[in-house]
Amino acid sequence: MDYRKLGQEITELVGKKDNIARLTHCATRLRFELHDISKAETEKLKALPGVITVVNNGGQYQVVVGNEVQQVYRVITQQMGSATRSAESKSDSGQNNGPKQKQSWISRFISVISTTFTPVIPAIIGAGMIKAILAVLVLTGLVTTESQNYYILNTIADAAFYFMPILLAYGASIKFETSPILAMTVAGVLLHPGWSALMAEGKDVFFIGVPVRLTDYAGSVLPIIIVVWLMSYIERFADRVSPSMIKFFTKPMIVLLITAPLALVAIGPFGTYLNDLVAMGAEAINARASWLIPLLMGTLQPFLIVTGTAWAMTPIATSQLTKNGYEMINGPGMLASNIAQGGATLAVALKTKNKKLKQLAASSGFTAVLGITEPSLYGVTLKLKKTLIAAMIGGGVAGIYAGLTGLVRYAFVSPGLAALPAFIGSNPMNIVHAIVTCLIAFIVTFALTWIIGFEDPVDDEEGNTNINDDKTLSQEPVKDNNPGTQSAATNANVPGQNELRPLTIASPMQGELVHLDRVPDDVFSLGLLGKGAAIIPAKGELYAPITGEVTAFMDSKHAVKLNGYDGEEVLIHIGVDTVNLKGRHFDSSIKVGDRVKRGDLLISFDIDAIKAEGYEVITPIIIANSDRFPDIKLEKQSPVEVGATIIHLS
Repeated sequence: MDYRKLGQEITELVGKKDNIARLTHCATRLRFELHDISKAETEKLKALPGVITVVNNGGQYQVVVGNEVQQVYRVITQQMGSATRSAESKSDSGQNNGPKQKQSWISRFISVISTTFTPVIPAIIGAGMIKAILAVLVLTGLVTTESQNYYILNTIADAAFYFMPILLAYGASIKFETSPILAMTVAGVLLHPGWSALMAEGKDVFFIGVPVRLTDYAGSVLPIIIVVWLMSYIERFADRVSPSMIKFFTKPMIVLLITAPLALVAIGPFGTYLNDLVAMGAEAINARASWLIPLLMGTLQPFLIVTGTAWAMTPIATSQLTKNGYEMINGPGMLASNIAQGGATLAVALKTKNKKLKQLAASSGFTAVLGITEPSLYGVTLKLKKTLIAAMIGGGVAGIYAGLTGLVRYAFVSPGLAALPAFIGSNPMNIVHAIVTCLIAFIVTFALTWIIGFEDPVDDEEGNTNINDDKTLSQEPVKDNNPGTQSAATNANVPGQNELRPLTIASPMQGELVHLDRVPDDVFSLGLLGKGAAIIPAKGELYAPITGEVTAFMDSKHAVKLNGYDGEEVLIHIGVDTVNLKGRHFDSSIKVGDRVKRGDLLISFDIDAIKAEGYEVITPIIIANSDRFPDIKLEKQSPVEVGATIIHLS
């Protein structure tokens, strides 16, 4: 897929970059907040190759693109650069950025929670996985809770939750268009050791004669969001009253002098009261009907994802994790729902006679049982309808069991088989109940899907799949990038040339050939972008592994995509997260549209300099259209030279 082209087309169809107020992304969708929603051309967006669907809910305009979301997001944010700076300057000067969409208070609340939590998710997921690993180590006796190793690892895992107000302050500042640094500073005031010392003394505290309620803000959620919302107005006031010559000094001083005391004296305690009130309500429901919340979450999770309202329960779950060390709001029901989605999709994979649907269902079903369900939901169950009903029933049944047995989640991770260690904790039976929940969800849903059945799409005469007229499962024709040379698709119609033909991918660099699972990035290691291999480079030179055309080349010069004349599409990504280097330590003169031959030098890069900045240089070589090749074989792991065959295709 040409991510640059897709990103440009999406930007145009949401009303161009000037209409984008802000953009974030999750595992599979781009989350836009637009100045004027009426400018977005929804139907044209849905028709774009590479776009699965569009959801307009929860105060966000969400474009679902599947596993390629990071690549498309990077392209769009690069295009937004100048527009974003313009919008920020308008905000700083108090100017209106254009007409805003009128939203209900529920939509506004969900939009706030979504935008605030999205940047924080990597931190709390990483911390949650460390908690899960610790639970396994303790369970197996490899580590004891009294050891220093446990203490240090547990401190690392607890940090994200203890300093939650600081992390959330960043996301909230983006939502409310105020200074992230000042917002994080105010959050630091709430967590300062001096404040903890006052609490330890237990004496009455006053500020300019006003009594101050001593509250522990560690791990709190709502107080800092409310504080940053208020700070956004205080900052605009400080901007207006500060003389331009000394604004650099007076503006931050006014913001801190007003916001921090208000946070300690009034807003913080009020936010804590709301936080505790919501948590108490959830716990009261759980005490009287422990099965109810997991039943609703297990049944309705697909609906919450589609409507964009799945974020609504996140503050309660996060608060419970911080306060109690476990939560029962999101985790148990989501585990049941995710496994049910996987069960329904894998049943489709086994039952369908359609090759395209079988392949899509198999890959997305596997991803779903691991904990990421959107490819399964949008790609299969939502379109087949009956399978979605089966998944909701199976998720609900398993949710009832999870609730009745008191299943809880001890760490914030996306529930699925890969995250089962997050259900290991003080109650040794909890992991057993989690496994049984998975079995119930999978078996019930799989059986229902098999019995109820679904309308199996039929290939047309050209071998394309038609499923409710949805283009996401249809096979795109291979573009002939070389005039006068027949492509693989063209050859398929020539008598005597429609048999499988061997193709090879050469090593684009000198180094050690390894499997994709060595790449420390799930997008690559799980094969979400396609099958392939990886190389740990010994020399900073990247050569063309095939003869073809450059169809995508990042401005940061760290990634390139080539389309071969035999239909193969090869994506090469030098390093992990090296887009953040913004082109430093990379050198290349290629551009999109260039034709290259196997063995041509494409990119030079400085391995030592990249490593010095803290980035991995392991390089994935991905067959971006793996589904078109029924047989993909990799050479054995070993040192390789440039030009040596590393991948065989048929």
